[in-house]
Amino acid sequence: MKYFEAIREAQALMMRKDPGVFICGLGVPDPKGVFGSTLGLKEEFGAKRVFDTPASENGTLGLLLGASLQGMRPIMLNQRVDFFLLALDQLINHAAKWKYMFGGSQEMSVLVRLIVGKGWGQGPQHSQSMHGLFAHIPGLKVAAPATPADIKGLMISALEDGGPTVMIEHRRLYDEAGDVPAGIYRTPFGKARLVTEGRDVTIVASSQMVIESVKAVKALADAGISAELIDLRSLRPLDTATVAASVGKTGRLVVVDGDWGPCGVSGELIAAVAEKDPSVFKSAPVRVVWPDMPCPTSVAAEEMFYPAAREIVAAALRTLGKDSSVINVQAGKPALFTGPF
Repeated sequence: MKYFEAIREAQALMMRKDPGVFICGLGVPDPKGVFGSTLGLKEEFGAKRVFDTPASENGTLGLLLGASLQGMRPIMLNQRVDFFLLALDQLINHAAKWKYMFGGSQEMSVLVRLIVGKGWGQGPQHSQSMHGLFAHIPGLKVAAPATPADIKGLMISALEDGGPTVMIEHRRLYDEAGDVPAGIYRTPFGKARLVTEGRDVTIVASSQMVIESVKAVKALADAGISAELIDLRSLRPLDTATVAASVGKTGRLVVVDGDWGPCGVSGELIAAVAEKDPSVFKSAPVRVVWPDMPCPTSVAAEEMFYPAAREIVAAALRTLGKDSSVINVQAGKPALFTGPF
């Protein structure tokens, strides 16, 4: 099953199970169904549970929070995370704090799907990730799954558990395929996935950077270097225990984050491991993140802006005190992505 198909199936299964689950957002019932992730839902569940919304993100989320207080489980879909910034008042000041303000007697349960990603010269205002911003807020659950199985399981967990959840979906993952269990199952928040075992260096990643890290692990293995790869899956809660245990074995850490470095998830992970036991590090940890500048519009400049397998390999070799020129990474160019329409 492809990533977008797993999203669609999770929504359909939960809508069949719970009549209080509905989905809305700009373009939800459009002919291409937001990269295919909502195709067929309107036909099965009707226009009252699958519908378009005005370009008013703050108002829309406020409406959905009110619905959640009446026992419903809404899903809000934003095709670009950048536009969702207009709804941060509702998300941060209301949804994230409601349970705490009312002594746990009531909470706002909404699943916010935010699509992020790079490519086709979108420029500074349409290419951001900013998952570190959401992970900073207590009261929110935040996930950035890399596989079809995990996006399905995490969406089901979010809708069943309740509370406000932000699901970061990278558009470059939508055509990635993988085995997905049938029916309803749950992937827990706050539990990382061990992708490959290794002994020399720990590489930690999330979302689309897991795919690049898999390429890097293979290139390192071909050169006789054993890398352990951890897929975080969720960013709040963050599974620092699994990362710390791995670094305790390898002594080296590379954190790969498809976002900016300052005040982000990458720095938080390194700090968490160091606070637990700084003596585990055999060398200084390394972050692979975006340059500290907005994304360029030029497609040619994008190639230099976004880190990939080559940069991950170089970072791993740096922790080992080796020259990055000893490994030639054949990363290949991704297929040109032209957008949803």
